[in-house]
Amino acid sequence: MIKSIILAAGKGTRMKSDTPKVLHQIYSRTLLEYVIDAVNETGLADENYIIVGHQAERVEEFVKNKYSNAKTVLQSPQLGTGHAVSMVCPYLNDFDGEIIILCGDTPLITSDTLKTFVEAHRKMGSDITVMSAIFDNPTNYGRIIRNSDGSLNSIVEEKDATPVQKAVQEINAGIYCLNWQKIKNAFSQLKTNNAQGEYYLTDIVEWGNNNNLKVNAHILERNEEIYGINSKSNLAQATKMLTQRTLDKYMTNGISIVDPNSTWIDPLTEIGKDTIIYPSTYIEGVNKIGNNCKIGPFAHLRGDVVIEDNVKIGNYVEVKKSHIKSNTNACHLTYIGDSEIGSDVNIGAGTITANYDPLSKVKSKTIIEDNVKIGSNSVLVAPVTIEEGANVGALSVITKNISKWSLAITRAPLKVLDGWVSKRLKK
Repeated sequence: MIKSIILAAGKGTRMKSDTPKVLHQIYSRTLLEYVIDAVNETGLADENYIIVGHQAERVEEFVKNKYSNAKTVLQSPQLGTGHAVSMVCPYLNDFDGEIIILCGDTPLITSDTLKTFVEAHRKMGSDITVMSAIFDNPTNYGRIIRNSDGSLNSIVEEKDATPVQKAVQEINAGIYCLNWQKIKNAFSQLKTNNAQGEYYLTDIVEWGNNNNLKVNAHILERNEEIYGINSKSNLAQATKMLTQRTLDKYMTNGISIVDPNSTWIDPLTEIGKDTIIYPSTYIEGVNKIGNNCKIGPFAHLRGDVVIEDNVKIGNYVEVKKSHIKSNTNACHLTYIGDSEIGSDVNIGAGTITANYDPLSKVKSKTIIEDNVKIGSNSVLVAPVTIEEGANVGALSVITKNISKWSLAITRAPLKVLDGWVSKRLKK
């Protein structure tokens, strides 16, 4: 097994936010989650060390509550990326294996890429392998400088690069794989003789070469995976990139996305074949949608939703934390929350499951059994159960359980006042 070190100490000044940069979210997950999850999903790593600094307590609390195989390590003061990694050295003194180092603000990195990277490191017999990428415009990236035999000579930061070095299009992707026992001493020997006056992680390349270690670079296939988040604009762009990747996967698997440009789906959502997602639909969180469903347009699934086969969730319908069984329709202007809904149910337009008590702040469950019909503009005040086959008349407010095959109706009697309008107009 390998271990990871994830750099997450930065302030993220350009985010202009009180939230630490790595705790900003894309859909239902933080930037840091995407990185940790990618490492964990390789199946190679048994422990992750998260370097924290800015608002360390918030990041520490998040990691502690979310992951059992991650430990936070404080970097204070923050003296550069090389200094950040050195904070972990006391914890890894006896570790004899491979370490991968990543940044906590690159949410598009995938487990497949990380597995390929570690495999390349092993195949080349490297002691240090740096992930690299080719960019037409490499401005602001550290440049990969190779030897004539293709091995890695050095990484030169933009501010320290000569004009010739700046012309190099191969850049440092910021991910490293190290044979730890051979490299760990480097972190006590790094220098600050650079434009920033910091301990650069990139300087381990020069250190490795000076100590006759095998140093290489492995070129990343998909450049988008190292896209870093430094601003809200970057966050929006990364969301688009992740969404397009997700939609492409769905369409390859037989799901119809009518308009990918207006459809937003969390990668944690599973969708069955022959389901159609109509325009302006937003789906976030962990959800499971079955086969032959129709979702949208203008639908919103908010997480913890299970939708079985042949269900229709129509325009302006919002669903959260609910299970909807097969052949059920909720087609118009409806809110379904904290609910269990059976098969062959029809939910009329404008129906609301009133699941939240603002005084007690308790959310309760609505249960609608098989073959129930809910009339338009009804309110079901939870906790409540509508038993099998019951009908709820339009405009009803349901505050108690309804027995099987009953009609429940709270509509006021209709009054017609003949000539009322004419009399008013004459006045």
